[in-house]
Amino acid sequence: MADLKTELGEAVAAAFAAEGVDASLARVTTSDRPDLADFQSNGALAAAKALKANPRELATRVAARLSGDPRLSGVEVAGPGFINFKVADATLATRADAVAGDTALAGASPVVAPRKVVIDYAGPNVAKPMHVGHLRSSIIGESLKRLFRLRGDTVWGDAHFGDWGFQMGLLIVAVGDEGKADAFLADGDGPFPDVSPISLEDLERLYPAAAAQAKEDPAFRDRARKATAELQAGRPGYRALWQHFVAVSRTALEREFGALGVTFDLWNGESDADPRMAEMIAHLEAQGLLVEDDGARVVHVAGPGETRKKKLADGSVVEAPSPPPLLVISSEGSAMYGTTDLATIVDRRETIDPDLILYVVDERQAEHFEQVFRAAWLAGYADKGALEHLGFGTMNGTDGKPFKTRAGGVLKLHDLITQAQDKARARLTEANLGADLSSAEFEATAHKVAIAALKFADLSNSRTTSYVFDLDRFMSFEGKTGPYLLYQVVRIRSLLRRAAEQGAGRSPIDIVEPAERDLALTLDAFDQAVSDAYDKRMPHLIAEHAYRLAQSFSKFYAACPVLVAPDEATRGSRLALSKAALDQLVLALDVLGIETPERM
Repeated sequence: MADLKTELGEAVAAAFAAEGVDASLARVTTSDRPDLADFQSNGALAAAKALKANPRELATRVAARLSGDPRLSGVEVAGPGFINFKVADATLATRADAVAGDTALAGASPVVAPRKVVIDYAGPNVAKPMHVGHLRSSIIGESLKRLFRLRGDTVWGDAHFGDWGFQMGLLIVAVGDEGKADAFLADGDGPFPDVSPISLEDLERLYPAAAAQAKEDPAFRDRARKATAELQAGRPGYRALWQHFVAVSRTALEREFGALGVTFDLWNGESDADPRMAEMIAHLEAQGLLVEDDGARVVHVAGPGETRKKKLADGSVVEAPSPPPLLVISSEGSAMYGTTDLATIVDRRETIDPDLILYVVDERQAEHFEQVFRAAWLAGYADKGALEHLGFGTMNGTDGKPFKTRAGGVLKLHDLITQAQDKARARLTEANLGADLSSAEFEATAHKVAIAALKFADLSNSRTTSYVFDLDRFMSFEGKTGPYLLYQVVRIRSLLRRAAEQGAGRSPIDIVEPAERDLALTLDAFDQAVSDAYDKRMPHLIAEHAYRLAQSFSKFYAACPVLVAPDEATRGSRLALSKAALDQLVLALDVLGIETPERM
Protein backbone atom coordinates (compact mmCIF):
# COMPACT_ATOMS: atom_id res chain seq x y z
CA MET A 1 0.00 0.00 0.00
CA ALA A 2 1.83 3.10 -1.25
CA ASP A 3 1.84 6.13 1.00
CA LEU A 4 1.00 9.62 -0.23
CA LYS A 5 4.61 10.74 -0.35
CA THR A 6 5.47 7.86 -2.67
CA GLU A 7 2.48 8.57 -4.92
CA LEU A 8 3.32 12.27 -5.12
CA GLY A 9 6.98 11.46 -5.74
CA GLU A 10 5.99 9.45 -8.81
CA ALA A 11 3.79 12.27 -10.09
CA VAL A 12 6.51 14.89 -9.55
CA ALA A 13 9.09 12.65 -11.22
CA ALA A 14 6.85 12.39 -14.30
CA ALA A 15 6.45 16.18 -14.37
CA PHE A 16 10.22 16.68 -14.12
CA ALA A 17 10.80 14.18 -16.90
CA ALA A 18 8.26 16.00 -19.09
CA GLU A 19 10.38 19.14 -18.64
CA GLY A 20 13.48 17.27 -19.74
CA VAL A 21 14.85 17.05 -16.20
CA ASP A 22 16.37 14.00 -14.51
CA ALA A 23 13.41 12.40 -12.68
CA SER A 24 15.69 11.23 -9.85
CA LEU A 25 15.93 14.85 -8.68
CA ALA A 26 12.18 15.03 -8.04
CA ARG A 27 12.40 13.96 -4.41
CA VAL A 28 9.31 14.69 -2.31
CA THR A 29 9.64 15.15 1.44
CA THR A 30 7.31 15.95 4.30
CA SER A 31 7.03 19.72 4.57
CA ASP A 32 9.04 21.39 7.31
CA ARG A 33 6.30 24.04 7.38
CA PRO A 34 3.07 22.06 7.92
CA ASP A 35 1.20 25.36 8.26
CA LEU A 36 1.99 26.04 4.59
CA ALA A 37 2.04 22.63 2.95
CA ASP A 38 1.84 18.88 3.53
CA PHE A 39 4.74 17.93 1.24
CA GLN A 40 7.45 19.73 -0.70
CA SER A 41 10.03 19.18 -3.42
CA ASN A 42 13.29 21.08 -3.65
CA GLY A 43 14.45 19.27 -6.77
CA ALA A 44 14.07 22.27 -9.06
CA LEU A 45 17.00 23.99 -7.36
CA ALA A 46 19.43 21.14 -8.06
CA ALA A 47 18.01 20.54 -11.54
CA ALA A 48 18.22 24.21 -12.50
CA LYS A 49 21.83 24.36 -11.36
CA ALA A 50 22.71 21.38 -13.55
CA LEU A 51 20.84 22.90 -16.51
CA LYS A 52 22.07 26.45 -15.78
CA ALA A 53 18.44 27.58 -15.72
CA ASN A 54 16.36 29.74 -13.41
CA PRO A 55 15.13 27.44 -10.59
CA ARG A 56 11.93 29.37 -9.89
CA GLU A 57 10.97 29.33 -13.57
CA LEU A 58 11.60 25.57 -13.73
CA ALA A 59 9.62 25.02 -10.52
CA THR A 60 6.75 27.08 -11.97
CA ARG A 61 6.60 24.93 -15.10
CA VAL A 62 6.64 21.72 -13.03
CA ALA A 63 3.95 23.09 -10.72
CA ALA A 64 1.77 23.95 -13.72
CA ARG A 65 1.91 20.33 -14.88
CA LEU A 66 0.71 19.19 -11.43
CA SER A 67 -1.93 21.84 -10.82
CA GLY A 68 -4.72 19.70 -12.24
CA ASP A 69 -3.89 16.58 -10.22
CA PRO A 70 -7.14 15.67 -8.38
CA ARG A 71 -5.14 14.35 -5.40
CA LEU A 72 -3.98 17.89 -4.64
CA SER A 73 -5.88 20.94 -3.46
CA GLY A 74 -2.95 23.25 -4.00
CA VAL A 75 0.45 23.47 -5.73
CA GLU A 76 2.53 26.57 -5.04
CA VAL A 77 6.06 27.75 -5.77
CA ALA A 78 7.83 29.43 -2.86
CA GLY A 79 11.16 31.15 -2.42
CA PRO A 80 13.85 30.47 -5.03
CA GLY A 81 12.13 27.33 -6.36
CA PHE A 82 10.52 25.20 -3.66
CA ILE A 83 7.32 23.44 -4.73
CA ASN A 84 4.72 23.05 -1.98
CA PHE A 85 1.86 20.55 -2.13
CA LYS A 86 -1.39 20.53 -0.22
CA VAL A 87 -3.23 17.19 -0.34
CA ALA A 88 -6.97 17.28 -1.00
CA ASP A 89 -9.23 16.33 1.89
CA ALA A 90 -10.84 13.60 -0.22
CA THR A 91 -7.41 12.10 -0.95
CA LEU A 92 -6.58 12.05 2.75
CA ALA A 93 -9.92 10.44 3.54
CA THR A 94 -9.35 7.70 0.97
CA ARG A 95 -5.88 7.00 2.32
CA ALA A 96 -7.10 6.99 5.94
CA ASP A 97 -9.86 4.53 4.99
CA ALA A 98 -7.25 2.29 3.35
CA VAL A 99 -5.09 2.37 6.50
CA ALA A 100 -8.13 1.64 8.66
CA GLY A 101 -9.00 -1.36 6.50
CA ASP A 102 -5.47 -2.78 6.55
CA THR A 103 -5.82 -5.06 9.57
CA ALA A 104 -2.44 -6.77 9.04
CA LEU A 105 -0.01 -3.91 8.42
CA ALA A 106 -1.94 -0.76 9.43
CA GLY A 107 -0.74 1.08 6.34
CA ALA A 108 2.80 -0.28 6.10
CA SER A 109 3.94 -2.12 3.00
CA PRO A 110 5.86 -5.42 2.76
CA VAL A 111 9.22 -5.79 1.05
CA VAL A 112 9.17 -6.67 -2.63
CA ALA A 113 11.61 -9.56 -2.24
CA PRO A 114 11.43 -11.26 1.19
CA ARG A 115 14.65 -12.71 2.55
CA LYS A 116 15.82 -15.29 5.06
CA VAL A 117 17.43 -13.40 7.92
CA VAL A 118 19.23 -14.47 11.10
CA ILE A 119 19.48 -11.89 13.88
CA ASP A 120 22.13 -12.65 16.49
CA TYR A 121 21.38 -10.72 19.67
CA ALA A 122 21.47 -10.77 23.48
CA GLY A 123 24.65 -12.89 23.66
CA PRO A 124 24.35 -13.97 27.31
CA ASN A 125 27.21 -15.87 28.87
CA VAL A 126 26.80 -19.15 30.70
CA ALA A 127 27.58 -18.83 34.42
CA LYS A 128 27.26 -15.04 34.43
CA PRO A 129 24.05 -13.30 35.52
CA MET A 130 22.60 -10.98 32.91
CA HIS A 131 23.26 -7.33 33.69
CA VAL A 132 22.23 -3.96 32.28
CA GLY A 133 24.87 -4.34 29.58
CA HIS A 134 22.67 -7.03 28.00
CA LEU A 135 19.60 -4.81 27.95
CA ARG A 136 20.27 -2.86 24.75
CA SER A 137 21.25 -5.88 22.67
CA SER A 138 18.17 -7.80 23.82
CA ILE A 139 15.73 -4.92 23.27
CA ILE A 140 17.15 -3.73 19.93
CA GLY A 141 17.52 -7.25 18.54
CA GLU A 142 13.97 -8.22 19.52
CA SER A 143 12.60 -5.09 17.86
CA LEU A 144 14.54 -5.67 14.64
CA LYS A 145 13.33 -9.27 14.54
CA ARG A 146 9.71 -8.07 14.78
CA LEU A 147 10.29 -5.29 12.23
CA PHE A 148 11.79 -7.63 9.64
CA ARG A 149 8.94 -10.10 10.14
CA LEU A 150 6.39 -7.32 9.76
CA ARG A 151 7.80 -6.54 6.33
CA GLY A 152 7.61 -10.17 5.25
CA ASP A 153 11.07 -11.62 5.85
CA THR A 154 11.52 -15.07 7.40
CA VAL A 155 13.56 -14.39 10.53
CA TRP A 156 15.39 -16.51 13.08
CA GLY A 157 16.34 -14.84 16.35
CA ASP A 158 19.40 -16.50 17.92
CA ALA A 159 20.47 -15.91 21.53
CA HIS A 160 23.98 -17.21 20.75
CA PHE A 161 25.24 -18.12 24.22
CA GLY A 162 28.80 -17.59 25.27
CA ASP A 163 29.34 -21.19 26.43
CA TRP A 164 32.57 -22.44 24.89
CA GLY A 165 35.40 -20.12 25.77
CA PHE A 166 37.97 -19.60 28.50
CA GLN A 167 35.30 -18.92 31.14
CA MET A 168 34.29 -22.57 30.92
CA GLY A 169 37.80 -23.70 31.76
CA LEU A 170 37.90 -21.23 34.64
CA LEU A 171 34.70 -22.69 36.08
CA ILE A 172 35.77 -26.31 35.66
CA VAL A 173 38.96 -25.64 37.63
CA ALA A 174 37.19 -23.48 40.25
CA VAL A 175 34.44 -26.05 40.86
CA GLY A 176 37.05 -28.77 41.06
CA ASP A 177 39.14 -26.84 43.57
CA GLU A 178 36.10 -26.56 45.85
CA GLY A 179 35.64 -30.32 45.74
CA LYS A 180 32.19 -30.05 44.19
CA ALA A 181 32.83 -32.07 41.04
CA ASP A 182 35.20 -34.95 41.82
CA ALA A 183 33.07 -37.42 39.87
CA PHE A 184 33.27 -35.24 36.74
CA LEU A 185 37.01 -34.65 36.94
CA ALA A 186 37.89 -38.33 36.89
CA ASP A 187 39.22 -39.87 33.70
CA GLY A 188 36.98 -42.19 31.73
CA ASP A 189 33.62 -42.20 29.99
CA GLY A 190 31.41 -42.14 33.09
CA PRO A 191 28.55 -42.46 33.77
CA PHE A 192 28.40 -39.07 35.47
CA PRO A 193 25.81 -37.74 37.93
CA ASP A 194 22.53 -36.48 36.48
CA VAL A 195 22.09 -33.99 39.31
CA SER A 196 24.02 -30.75 39.00
CA PRO A 197 26.75 -30.33 41.60
CA ILE A 198 26.37 -26.57 41.50
CA SER A 199 23.58 -24.00 41.72
CA LEU A 200 23.13 -20.69 39.94
CA GLU A 201 24.34 -18.97 43.10
CA ASP A 202 27.51 -21.12 42.99
CA LEU A 203 28.18 -20.07 39.40
CA GLU A 204 27.58 -16.39 40.13
CA ARG A 205 30.00 -16.60 43.07
CA LEU A 206 32.68 -18.77 41.50
CA TYR A 207 33.09 -17.13 38.10
CA PRO A 208 34.17 -13.61 39.20
CA ALA A 209 36.46 -15.11 41.83
CA ALA A 210 38.05 -17.43 39.26
CA ALA A 211 38.45 -14.64 36.72
CA ALA A 212 40.20 -12.49 39.32
CA GLN A 213 42.45 -15.36 40.38
CA ALA A 214 43.45 -16.03 36.78
CA LYS A 215 44.77 -12.47 36.49
CA GLU A 216 46.95 -12.87 39.58
CA ASP A 217 47.94 -16.54 39.43
CA PRO A 218 49.65 -17.74 36.21
CA ALA A 219 49.49 -21.38 37.33
CA PHE A 220 45.73 -21.17 37.86
CA ARG A 221 45.34 -19.46 34.49
CA ASP A 222 47.35 -22.20 32.75
CA ARG A 223 45.21 -24.91 34.38
CA ALA A 224 42.07 -23.14 33.17
CA ARG A 225 43.44 -22.87 29.64
CA LYS A 226 44.27 -26.57 29.64
CA ALA A 227 40.79 -27.39 30.93
CA THR A 228 39.27 -25.26 28.15
CA ALA A 229 41.25 -27.16 25.51
CA GLU A 230 40.30 -30.54 27.00
CA LEU A 231 36.64 -29.55 27.15
CA GLN A 232 36.69 -28.54 23.49
CA ALA A 233 38.57 -31.75 22.63
CA GLY A 234 35.70 -33.77 24.09
CA ARG A 235 36.83 -34.98 27.54
CA PRO A 236 33.65 -36.79 28.77
CA GLY A 237 33.65 -35.64 32.40
CA TYR A 238 34.28 -32.02 31.46
CA ARG A 239 31.50 -32.17 28.86
CA ALA A 240 29.05 -33.60 31.42
CA LEU A 241 29.95 -30.89 33.97
CA TRP A 242 29.71 -28.20 31.30
CA GLN A 243 26.21 -29.38 30.38
CA HIS A 244 25.15 -28.73 33.98
CA PHE A 245 26.63 -25.22 33.77
CA VAL A 246 24.55 -24.57 30.65
CA ALA A 247 21.31 -26.00 32.05
CA VAL A 248 21.52 -24.09 35.34
CA SER A 249 22.34 -20.84 33.55
CA ARG A 250 19.57 -21.19 30.99
CA THR A 251 16.90 -21.34 33.72
CA ALA A 252 17.87 -17.85 34.90
CA LEU A 253 18.29 -16.52 31.36
CA GLU A 254 14.81 -17.67 30.35
CA ARG A 255 13.43 -15.88 33.42
CA GLU A 256 15.02 -12.55 32.49
CA PHE A 257 14.21 -12.79 28.79
CA GLY A 258 10.65 -13.81 29.62
CA ALA A 259 10.23 -10.76 31.86
CA LEU A 260 11.45 -8.53 29.03
CA GLY A 261 9.20 -10.15 26.44
CA VAL A 262 12.25 -11.26 24.45
CA THR A 263 12.03 -14.60 22.65
CA PHE A 264 14.35 -16.66 20.47
CA ASP A 265 13.86 -19.21 17.75
CA LEU A 266 17.33 -20.60 18.34
CA TRP A 267 18.96 -21.05 21.74
CA ASN A 268 22.29 -21.90 20.19
CA GLY A 269 25.65 -21.30 21.77
CA GLU A 270 29.21 -21.10 20.60
CA SER A 271 29.42 -24.83 21.33
CA ASP A 272 26.87 -25.61 18.59
CA ALA A 273 29.48 -24.63 16.02
CA ASP A 274 32.00 -27.13 17.44
CA PRO A 275 31.01 -29.99 15.08
CA ARG A 276 31.90 -27.70 12.14
CA MET A 277 35.26 -26.72 13.57
CA ALA A 278 37.57 -29.48 12.32
CA GLU A 279 36.23 -29.37 8.76
CA MET A 280 36.39 -25.55 8.71
CA ILE A 281 39.99 -25.50 9.94
CA ALA A 282 40.95 -28.07 7.33
CA HIS A 283 39.28 -25.93 4.67
CA LEU A 284 41.14 -22.80 5.84
CA GLU A 285 44.39 -24.76 5.68
CA ALA A 286 43.63 -26.07 2.20
CA GLN A 287 43.02 -22.52 1.00
CA GLY A 288 46.31 -21.35 2.47
CA LEU A 289 44.52 -18.91 4.77
CA LEU A 290 45.54 -20.45 8.12
CA VAL A 291 49.15 -19.63 9.01
CA GLU A 292 51.43 -20.08 11.99
CA ASP A 293 52.07 -17.03 14.16
CA ASP A 294 54.18 -17.35 17.33
CA GLY A 295 52.73 -20.75 18.22
CA ALA A 296 49.18 -19.78 17.37
CA ARG A 297 47.33 -20.10 14.06
CA VAL A 298 45.75 -17.06 12.44
CA VAL A 299 44.05 -15.77 9.30
CA HIS A 300 45.47 -12.55 7.88
CA VAL A 301 42.34 -10.59 6.99
CA ALA A 302 44.03 -7.51 5.49
CA GLY A 303 46.33 -7.08 2.54
CA PRO A 304 49.97 -5.94 2.90
CA GLY A 305 50.16 -2.25 3.75
CA GLU A 306 46.39 -1.89 3.72
CA THR A 307 44.89 0.97 5.71
CA ARG A 308 41.32 2.05 6.39
CA LYS A 309 39.53 5.27 7.17
CA LYS A 310 38.50 5.72 10.80
CA LYS A 311 36.14 8.34 12.17
CA LEU A 312 37.27 9.94 15.43
CA ALA A 313 35.06 11.21 18.25
CA ASP A 314 35.39 14.80 16.99
CA GLY A 315 34.02 13.76 13.60
CA SER A 316 37.32 13.94 11.74
CA VAL A 317 38.47 11.04 9.55
CA VAL A 318 42.01 9.65 9.66
CA GLU A 319 43.93 6.80 8.07
CA ALA A 320 44.20 3.88 10.50
CA PRO A 321 45.94 0.50 10.36
CA SER A 322 44.00 -2.39 8.86
CA PRO A 323 42.50 -4.93 11.30
CA PRO A 324 44.93 -7.41 12.84
CA PRO A 325 44.85 -11.13 11.97
CA LEU A 326 41.98 -13.25 13.25
CA LEU A 327 43.24 -15.62 15.96
CA VAL A 328 41.77 -19.05 15.15
CA ILE A 329 43.72 -21.49 17.35
CA SER A 330 45.57 -20.35 20.47
CA SER A 331 49.05 -21.57 21.34
CA GLU A 332 47.36 -23.92 23.88
CA GLY A 333 45.23 -25.44 21.11
CA SER A 334 41.92 -23.81 22.10
CA ALA A 335 39.39 -22.36 19.69
CA MET A 336 38.87 -18.65 20.20
CA TYR A 337 35.81 -16.40 20.03
CA GLY A 338 36.61 -15.54 16.42
CA THR A 339 36.87 -19.23 15.58
CA THR A 340 33.43 -20.06 16.93
CA ASP A 341 31.93 -16.99 15.27
CA LEU A 342 33.40 -18.05 11.94
CA ALA A 343 32.24 -21.63 12.40
CA THR A 344 28.78 -20.35 13.34
CA ILE A 345 28.59 -18.61 9.96
CA VAL A 346 29.43 -21.93 8.33
CA ASP A 347 26.81 -23.71 10.44
CA ARG A 348 24.11 -21.14 9.60
CA ARG A 349 24.93 -21.42 5.92
CA GLU A 350 24.52 -25.20 6.06
CA THR A 351 21.36 -25.30 8.21
CA ILE A 352 19.50 -22.11 7.18
CA ASP A 353 21.35 -20.59 4.22
CA PRO A 354 20.31 -17.04 5.17
CA ASP A 355 20.49 -14.09 2.81
CA LEU A 356 21.50 -11.82 5.68
CA ILE A 357 22.92 -12.18 9.20
CA LEU A 358 22.67 -9.23 11.57
CA TYR A 359 24.78 -9.07 14.73
CA VAL A 360 23.33 -6.75 17.39
CA VAL A 361 26.39 -6.34 19.57
CA ASP A 362 28.06 -3.47 21.43
CA GLU A 363 29.88 -1.02 19.12
CA ARG A 364 33.09 -1.74 21.02
CA GLN A 365 33.17 -5.13 19.26
CA ALA A 366 33.34 -3.52 15.81
CA GLU A 367 36.92 -4.58 15.09
CA HIS A 368 36.23 -8.17 16.14
CA PHE A 369 33.37 -8.45 13.67
CA GLU A 370 35.38 -6.80 10.92
CA GLN A 371 38.00 -9.51 11.40
CA VAL A 372 35.42 -12.32 11.37
CA PHE A 373 33.53 -10.92 8.37
CA ARG A 374 36.71 -10.44 6.34
CA ALA A 375 37.79 -14.01 7.13
CA ALA A 376 34.35 -15.29 6.06
CA TRP A 377 34.57 -13.38 2.77
CA LEU A 378 38.10 -14.62 2.09
CA ALA A 379 37.09 -18.23 2.78
CA GLY A 380 33.91 -17.96 0.71
CA TYR A 381 31.57 -18.58 3.64
CA ALA A 382 29.49 -15.46 2.97
CA ASP A 383 29.07 -12.76 0.35
CA LYS A 384 29.92 -9.17 1.11
CA GLY A 385 26.74 -7.47 2.25
CA ALA A 386 25.38 -10.65 3.83
CA LEU A 387 26.97 -9.94 7.22
CA GLU A 388 26.29 -6.77 9.21
CA HIS A 389 27.41 -5.69 12.65
CA LEU A 390 24.77 -3.38 14.15
CA GLY A 391 26.69 -1.70 16.94
CA PHE A 392 25.03 0.35 19.63
CA GLY A 393 26.00 2.89 22.28
CA THR A 394 25.98 2.39 26.02
CA MET A 395 23.35 2.97 28.68
CA ASN A 396 25.02 5.50 30.96
CA GLY A 397 24.56 6.93 34.41
CA THR A 398 24.24 10.64 35.10
CA ASP A 399 28.06 10.82 35.16
CA GLY A 400 28.12 9.89 31.45
CA LYS A 401 29.79 6.54 32.13
CA PRO A 402 28.27 3.07 31.67
CA PHE A 403 25.52 2.56 34.22
CA LYS A 404 26.55 1.16 37.61
CA THR A 405 24.88 0.55 40.95
CA ARG A 406 25.31 3.15 43.70
CA ALA A 407 28.01 0.93 45.14
CA GLY A 408 29.83 1.01 41.83
CA GLY A 409 29.04 -2.52 40.73
CA VAL A 410 27.29 -3.77 37.62
CA LEU A 411 23.52 -3.88 38.11
CA LYS A 412 21.94 -7.27 37.45
CA LEU A 413 19.16 -7.22 34.87
CA HIS A 414 16.81 -9.02 37.27
CA ASP A 415 17.34 -6.27 39.85
CA LEU A 416 16.73 -3.56 37.23
CA ILE A 417 13.43 -5.13 36.17
CA THR A 418 12.39 -5.43 39.82
CA GLN A 419 13.20 -1.75 40.43
CA ALA A 420 11.18 -0.76 37.36
CA GLN A 421 8.16 -2.80 38.50
CA ASP A 422 8.29 -1.25 41.96
CA LYS A 423 8.42 2.22 40.40
CA ALA A 424 5.54 1.38 38.03
CA ARG A 425 3.30 0.29 40.91
CA ALA A 426 4.04 3.53 42.74
CA ARG A 427 3.39 5.71 39.66
CA LEU A 428 0.11 3.98 38.87
CA THR A 429 -1.05 4.53 42.45
CA GLU A 430 0.09 8.19 42.45
CA ALA A 431 -1.82 8.83 39.21
CA ASN A 432 -4.90 7.05 40.58
CA LEU A 433 -4.70 4.56 37.73
CA GLY A 434 -5.63 0.91 38.02
CA ALA A 435 -7.70 1.38 41.17
CA ASP A 436 -10.60 -0.57 39.62
CA LEU A 437 -8.41 -3.48 38.53
CA SER A 438 -8.16 -6.78 40.34
CA SER A 439 -4.90 -7.43 42.16
CA ALA A 440 -3.70 -9.78 39.41
CA GLU A 441 -4.63 -7.37 36.63
CA PHE A 442 -2.97 -4.48 38.46
CA GLU A 443 0.26 -6.47 38.77
CA ALA A 444 0.13 -7.42 35.09
CA THR A 445 -0.45 -3.78 34.14
CA ALA A 446 2.38 -2.58 36.38
CA HIS A 447 4.69 -5.07 34.67
CA LYS A 448 3.65 -3.82 31.22
CA VAL A 449 4.22 -0.22 32.30
CA ALA A 450 7.66 -1.08 33.68
CA ILE A 451 8.80 -2.89 30.53
CA ALA A 452 7.32 -0.17 28.31
CA ALA A 453 9.30 2.41 30.26
CA LEU A 454 12.58 0.50 29.88
CA LYS A 455 12.10 -0.42 26.23
CA PHE A 456 10.81 2.90 24.94
CA ALA A 457 13.53 4.80 26.80
CA ASP A 458 16.09 2.68 24.96
CA LEU A 459 14.44 2.47 21.55
CA SER A 460 13.50 6.14 21.34
CA ASN A 461 17.24 6.82 21.04
CA SER A 462 19.19 6.13 17.90
CA ARG A 463 20.80 2.71 18.10
CA THR A 464 24.26 4.15 17.57
CA THR A 465 24.11 6.72 20.39
CA SER A 466 24.49 6.36 24.13
CA TYR A 467 21.85 7.63 26.52
CA VAL A 468 21.47 8.52 30.19
CA PHE A 469 19.40 6.13 32.29
CA ASP A 470 16.84 7.96 34.45
CA LEU A 471 14.12 5.64 35.74
CA ASP A 472 12.08 8.46 37.30
CA ARG A 473 11.85 10.28 33.96
CA PHE A 474 11.22 7.11 31.95
CA MET A 475 8.30 6.14 34.22
CA SER A 476 6.34 9.38 33.75
CA PHE A 477 2.85 9.28 32.23
CA GLU A 478 3.62 12.59 30.54
CA GLY A 479 6.07 13.40 27.77
CA LYS A 480 7.95 11.11 25.44
CA THR A 481 7.79 7.90 27.48
CA GLY A 482 6.50 4.36 27.22
CA PRO A 483 3.89 4.84 29.99
CA TYR A 484 2.49 7.89 28.14
CA LEU A 485 1.98 5.78 25.01
CA LEU A 486 0.30 3.01 26.99
CA TYR A 487 -2.02 5.59 28.52
CA GLN A 488 -3.02 6.80 25.03
CA VAL A 489 -3.75 3.22 23.96
CA VAL A 490 -5.93 2.66 27.02
CA ARG A 491 -7.66 6.00 26.38
CA ILE A 492 -8.64 5.04 22.82
CA ARG A 493 -9.78 1.59 23.91
CA SER A 494 -11.97 3.16 26.56
CA LEU A 495 -13.46 5.50 23.94
CA LEU A 496 -14.27 2.60 21.62
CA ARG A 497 -15.81 0.56 24.45
CA ARG A 498 -18.11 3.46 25.34
CA ALA A 499 -19.05 3.84 21.68
CA ALA A 500 -19.94 0.14 21.48
CA GLU A 501 -22.05 0.41 24.64
CA GLN A 502 -23.95 3.29 23.00
CA GLY A 503 -24.44 1.31 19.80
CA ALA A 504 -22.33 3.76 17.78
CA GLY A 505 -20.66 2.29 14.72
CA ARG A 506 -17.87 3.34 12.38
CA SER A 507 -18.50 4.81 8.93
CA PRO A 508 -16.36 6.00 5.98
CA ILE A 509 -13.81 8.59 6.99
CA ASP A 510 -14.41 12.22 6.09
CA ILE A 511 -11.68 14.82 6.59
CA VAL A 512 -12.92 18.28 7.51
CA GLU A 513 -11.15 19.67 10.58
CA PRO A 514 -7.41 20.52 10.76
CA ALA A 515 -6.91 17.97 13.56
CA GLU A 516 -8.48 15.29 11.35
CA ARG A 517 -6.07 16.22 8.56
CA ASP A 518 -3.12 16.03 10.91
CA LEU A 519 -4.15 12.60 12.21
CA ALA A 520 -4.73 11.26 8.69
CA LEU A 521 -1.31 12.54 7.54
CA THR A 522 0.33 10.94 10.58
CA LEU A 523 -1.37 7.61 9.85
CA ASP A 524 -0.09 7.85 6.28
CA ALA A 525 3.50 8.42 7.48
CA PHE A 526 3.71 4.99 9.14
CA ASP A 527 4.71 3.30 5.89
CA GLN A 528 7.74 5.56 5.49
CA ALA A 529 8.73 5.16 9.14
CA VAL A 530 8.62 1.37 8.83
CA SER A 531 10.54 1.41 5.55
CA ASP A 532 13.24 3.74 6.88
CA ALA A 533 13.61 1.81 10.14
CA TYR A 534 13.99 -1.41 8.15
CA ASP A 535 16.51 -0.04 5.66
CA LYS A 536 18.60 1.75 8.29
CA ARG A 537 18.18 -0.91 11.00
CA MET A 538 17.02 1.90 13.32
CA PRO A 539 14.02 1.03 15.56
CA HIS A 540 13.97 4.56 17.00
CA LEU A 541 12.21 5.68 13.82
CA ILE A 542 9.25 3.49 14.79
CA ALA A 543 9.38 4.90 18.32
CA GLU A 544 9.37 8.44 16.92
CA HIS A 545 6.33 7.66 14.80
CA ALA A 546 4.48 6.08 17.73
CA TYR A 547 5.01 9.21 19.80
CA ARG A 548 3.92 11.51 16.95
CA LEU A 549 0.82 9.39 16.43
CA ALA A 550 -0.08 9.53 20.13
CA GLN A 551 0.34 13.30 20.12
CA SER A 552 -1.68 13.66 16.93
CA PHE A 553 -4.53 11.59 18.36
CA SER A 554 -4.47 13.60 21.59
CA LYS A 555 -4.89 16.85 19.60
CA PHE A 556 -7.63 15.26 17.50
CA TYR A 557 -9.46 14.03 20.60
CA ALA A 558 -9.36 17.51 22.15
CA ALA A 559 -10.45 19.35 18.99
CA CYS A 560 -12.94 16.91 17.48
CA PRO A 561 -15.64 15.52 19.79
CA VAL A 562 -16.28 11.90 18.96
CA LEU A 563 -19.21 10.50 20.94
CA VAL A 564 -20.99 13.87 20.97
CA ALA A 565 -20.20 14.71 17.33
CA PRO A 566 -22.82 16.91 15.59
CA ASP A 567 -24.21 14.06 13.48
CA GLU A 568 -24.02 10.29 13.05
CA ALA A 569 -21.80 10.41 9.94
CA THR A 570 -19.24 12.62 11.68
CA ARG A 571 -19.29 10.42 14.76
CA GLY A 572 -18.80 7.30 12.65
CA SER A 573 -15.95 8.91 10.72
CA ARG A 574 -14.17 9.96 13.90
CA LEU A 575 -14.65 6.54 15.45
CA ALA A 576 -13.06 5.02 12.33
CA LEU A 577 -10.12 7.43 12.65
CA SER A 578 -9.79 6.55 16.34
CA LYS A 579 -9.79 2.81 15.59
CA ALA A 580 -7.18 3.27 12.84
CA ALA A 581 -4.99 5.25 15.24
CA LEU A 582 -5.36 2.54 17.90
CA ASP A 583 -4.50 -0.30 15.54
CA GLN A 584 -1.46 1.47 14.16
CA LEU A 585 -0.21 2.56 17.58
CA VAL A 586 -0.60 -0.94 19.01
CA LEU A 587 1.23 -2.41 16.00
CA ALA A 588 4.05 0.14 16.26
CA LEU A 589 4.46 -0.65 19.96
CA ASP A 590 4.37 -4.38 19.22
CA VAL A 591 7.23 -3.91 16.76
CA LEU A 592 9.13 -2.27 19.62
CA GLY A 593 8.33 -5.31 21.77
CA ILE A 594 5.93 -3.37 24.02
CA GLU A 595 2.75 -5.10 25.17
CA THR A 596 -0.29 -2.89 25.77
CA PRO A 597 -2.94 -3.24 28.51
CA GLU A 598 -6.69 -3.14 27.95
CA ARG A 599 -7.36 -0.92 30.93
CA MET A 600 -5.40 1.19 33.36
